[in-house]
Amino acid sequence: MALIDSVIVFVVSLLVGALGIYAGARVVTDYEDYTYAIVTALIGAIIWGIVGFLFGWIPLLGPLLVLIAYVAVIQFRYPGGWGDAVLIALIAWIASLVVLYALALVGIGALEAVGVPGA
Repeated sequence: MALIDSVIVFVVSLLVGALGIYAGARVVTDYEDYTYAIVTALIGAIIWGIVGFLFGWIPLLGPLLVLIAYVAVIQFRYPGGWGDAVLIALIAWIASLVVLYALALVGIGALEAVGVPGA
């Protein structure tokens, strides 16, 4: 039963993270594809995890490299430059926090936003 619970939490968290990326991409680039945002969130989470494992332990530089790697995934996946990618990431973070807060208000509080750092 714990495996099923873990899978459900992961899937819902991924969908929340993808919703944030979708919102950011829609505002910044007018790109409207939620499935694309889901894949971007999944790739971003994987890259975040790998770079965090390799470099996250380095004070100051490690977290910065991890954040740059995450923004690089967005920059690679969506049209526009680095500035647009940073804006998409920022909007994704804010949107994910809003969704997570709303879920916490209705009693669902053990979630994260997979694919959005810090959310």
